[in-house]
Amino acid sequence: MSVPYWRLSGFYFFYFATLGGFLPYWSLYLKHAGFSAVEIGELSALLVGTKIVAPNIWGWMADHSGKSLRIIRVACFFAVVFFSGFLFIADYVQFAVVTVGFSFFWNAALPQFEAATLFHLRQEAHRYSKIRLWGSVGFILTVVGVGRLLDSHDLTILPQVIIVLLALMWLTSLITPEARASRLSADTIGIFQVLKQPEVAAFLVVYLLIQMAHGPYYVFYSIFLKDYHYSGTLTGLLWSLGVFAEIVLFLLMQRLLRRFSLRGILLVSIALSIVRWLLIAGYADHFVVLLAAQLLHAASFGATHVVAIHLVDFYFGHRHQGKGQALYSSLSFGLGGMLGSLYSGYFWELLGPQFVYTLAAGCCVLAFTITYVWIGRRPGQMVASN
Repeated sequence: MSVPYWRLSGFYFFYFATLGGFLPYWSLYLKHAGFSAVEIGELSALLVGTKIVAPNIWGWMADHSGKSLRIIRVACFFAVVFFSGFLFIADYVQFAVVTVGFSFFWNAALPQFEAATLFHLRQEAHRYSKIRLWGSVGFILTVVGVGRLLDSHDLTILPQVIIVLLALMWLTSLITPEARASRLSADTIGIFQVLKQPEVAAFLVVYLLIQMAHGPYYVFYSIFLKDYHYSGTLTGLLWSLGVFAEIVLFLLMQRLLRRFSLRGILLVSIALSIVRWLLIAGYADHFVVLLAAQLLHAASFGATHVVAIHLVDFYFGHRHQGKGQALYSSLSFGLGGMLGSLYSGYFWELLGPQFVYTLAAGCCVLAFTITYVWIGRRPGQMVASN
């Protein structure tokens, strides 16, 4: 059976196009709506906090039903429905309730689609990065387009733009074929036996720390730039530059995976992440330095994420792929993202942005140490499948 390349790529395109309309600008929208930095941090924590629970529920359902695409379609539909609620609400409690409802379904889709993509690819997992790069293309087009739109329109238009993108994502899921894991696998290891392995626990902690480090970037980077008087267009360009670097990385990733171990790529990527957060902390008023920091997004997110997808496949196998992707998502993007949103919100005005981004670098120092000590130390172990 051939790989439905364009339909898989199309879902990634619209999923991350939605993220490109949401991620850089939602905190600005919340600030425009009158919420404080602490409230913005809390609402952002709720948004990612449902990833702690939701992906595991959906992952269990997908692995037991074998119908991951049906689950993705339902989740995408209700994500559109719940997000539409933002058009009719105003106060903090209402925003919190709608945020939880929306994010419960929104956060279900991507981990299961990652698993479905790997099922479609079967023995060609190295092709993942060339499918996933279309998500980055969608992100860039939207983040630049919305940035220019907001230079000439009021921020109140943002929810309407995101609703359209969510609807397109749902429609794309309807034409993507179902993928099933092989029932002939000899893998009889239970999920709890997998989780008992110290290296698996270390892997999950490392990615929790990596996403904690991204918290100030995802929640406050646009506000940070606005405080330094960067326009909406320049803000969009800086966000898109990071994702453009990610696209270049995805194009080169197959070659890198053949030449270097997953362990080596992960260690270098975390080291470059430390540099990125320190540059943002110390040189926000130097545009050229910010450009360099954004190029390092290829390492801090792009390379670390591709390595994570291969490690989940390596550790959890086909039998537990849905649960493995869900667990990776819930502990890294979920718990890690929630903790990152909270500390950045509480410390942003109290201790300042420079302290917050330095703390992000500290999270990566700890992640580097754990990776060096625990992950992939056995010779030849951490090599991606070709």
